[in-house]
Amino acid sequence: MYLKIHRSPDGDQVVAVCDHELLNTRVRRGELEICISEGFYGNRLSDADEVRSVLKMAGNVNLMGERVVALAVDMGLIERSNCFMFGTVPHAQVFRL
Repeated sequence: MYLKIHRSPDGDQVVAVCDHELLNTRVRRGELEICISEGFYGNRLSDADEVRSVLKMAGNVNLMGERVVALAVDMGLIERSNCFMFGTVPHAQVFRL
């Protein structure tokens, strides 16, 4: 999985994770098309243990792909039924206040 942590000047973070085979591809749902870009999801591969560790602490998360979504479901962060599907590719966002 590719993992990137975006940090704003005021200390907020967005954690972006996608399955490795999805990087630099496009997915579509009707008129909506998303590019799963290296600019957003990063270019450094991470294993499941590292992703779990980061997701445990993250307040704002963007997930794209079957494996990373399954990992988040397994951790209790999301429910599968709340995912937005782009064809066969699940997408989820987590916001903790």
